Amino acid sequence: MDLFKLIYEHDLRLDELKERQLDRSVQDVSMSIEDFMKPDPTFSKFYISGTLMVTGDADYTFGLNRLEKFSPVIQSLKRALSEYQISYENRWIQIEEFAENAEIGNPAIFTLKERCDWDIEPLKLDSDSNVGHKKSELAEVLGADDLVLYKEPALQGFDFHLFSKRNIYPKLFYPLQELLSSDFRFFSINGKRIQSERKFYFETWALDKPPHGVEEVFKSTKI
Repeated sequence: MDLFKLIYEHDLRLDELKERQLDRSVQDVSMSIEDFMKPDPTFSKFYISGTLMVTGDADYTFGLNRLEKFSPVIQSLKRALSEYQISYENRWIQIEEFAENAEIGNPAIFTLKERCDWDIEPLKLDSDSNVGHKKSELAEVLGADDLVLYKEPALQGFDFHLFSKRNIYPKLFYPLQELLSSDFRFFSINGKRIQSERKFYFETWALDKPPHGVEEVFKSTKI
């Protein structure tokens, strides 16, 4: 059985991604009333994960790509994000290619098709290390209203980490909800309430009574 997890965190402050200047002699500490009144820019973070469970044996394999319906999940994400064009390593690709070939931690950038200049090279981040650790670069891309997707290592495979300035949860939710079946269960999880490894792997001890912050999605579920 596939146990699919969509973990979300909303209203995270975009300026917290930027490198902070610790030397107050060069730090700009001035703030006008106009600056103070501006709302803080925020972003959303999504962790897309999965566990393959052998029913009856309590045998688990962890990683989004280990799901039996991994390919349908990718197609659902493709439909959800169809208004975006994807750039990876200086070329335009499809999400299927990213899922199959992208290296762990190496990001793909999703740009709205209406904003793409098809005659220039796609955006690219320096990815010598996991892009999730490159806060300033990540903040710059999100500030331009692009999305960032990269693979995160899982115990037996990989998961997806997706960042967006806008809250795109509804775009993701409904196409993924269509995958529900007797062998595909979908859990929507508030990441701010899942702060421990034990709660993240709730399926190993509380599948039928998940902890607070974990909600199972059914065909009748609305958001």
